[in-house]
Amino acid sequence: MACHHFEHLKPVPSAKASYAKGCAECIAMGDEWVHLRECLVCGNVACCDSSKNKHATKHFHATKHPVMRSVEPGEAWGWCFVDQVMVEF
Repeated sequence: MACHHFEHLKPVPSAKASYAKGCAECIAMGDEWVHLRECLVCGNVACCDSSKNKHATKHFHATKHPVMRSVEPGEAWGWCFVDQVMVEF
């Protein structure tokens, strides 16, 4: 299945400062996360599905923003929640 959600993205505000802080929702709960993901629609940084709170997926369900990317060092991939496909950058 082809995904077209990555084709017309506009640059999002840089969230680099957020990467260093971590998942804001986990921090507010006093919880931990495993890896971070960035929404490519709005720049929200949240924890991955390997984290118990799965805030990146919850962000998708709340906003319907279809695509995110890993912000982990050395990783260059994104995920489309709608089409359930990974895209290498």
